[in-house]
Amino acid sequence: MNLLTILLSFGFVIIALFLSAAFKLGLGRDLLITSVRATIQLMIIGYILKMVFGFKNPLVMIVMIGLMILVASSNAAKRGRGLPHIFWKVYLTILIVEAITQGFLLLLHIVPATPQYIISISGMIIGNSMVIASLFLNRLKGELDMRKDEVLLVLSLGGSQKQSIYPILKQSIRSSLIPTIDSQKTIGLVQLPGMMTGQIIAGADPIQAVRLQLLIVFLIMTAATITSIILGFLIYPGLFNREQQLDIQGWE
Repeated sequence: MNLLTILLSFGFVIIALFLSAAFKLGLGRDLLITSVRATIQLMIIGYILKMVFGFKNPLVMIVMIGLMILVASSNAAKRGRGLPHIFWKVYLTILIVEAITQGFLLLLHIVPATPQYIISISGMIIGNSMVIASLFLNRLKGELDMRKDEVLLVLSLGGSQKQSIYPILKQSIRSSLIPTIDSQKTIGLVQLPGMMTGQIIAGADPIQAVRLQLLIVFLIMTAATITSIILGFLIYPGLFNREQQLDIQGWE
């Protein structure tokens, strides 16, 4: 694709803007800002990746992955604003997930230890973990709002913090994983994943593209599960004060 093709593709945005105006949806500003931001961000990251791939320096690659985790954690932590040390809990969660998944891939030599593979796969893992963390925090807040009395009852009957909060954590974890599980159920039937489609368009063997996509599917499901579980068990002690009383006033 050349620059002219990219400019012509902006016609899709114009169609969306027209429909928003015609039906008075009030989304014109958001659509325009999103399109401009996506263009700028992707162009910048394209040039950055080109430089990183050229350096072939592990330190540069590690720094870039660290920045990706930092940005993802900052974005996901907004959903848990008011919780103590929420940013660092999300950051630690995503860092652990990245270390586990990439460590598994590299130690077993499933993918080559090159920046092209490591950074690309890390982007998918970190991005997915960010979304799962956001969904989990949002669901946890909703569950606590609805079932606060249930937690207080268990505590008043002598139950531990873990006993009182576990049903809510369990439901929040399950709910945060539903979108990922549902999307993977229809993969290949309803949708063709972006990475596989890109490889096929680039001329890769479809079977080889499918094999690599299966790797990503399994990675994403595992990363999603680990993310929600680790984050849940890092967060729940902070929901109680020193007297083992539920304290979520700062989050309400």
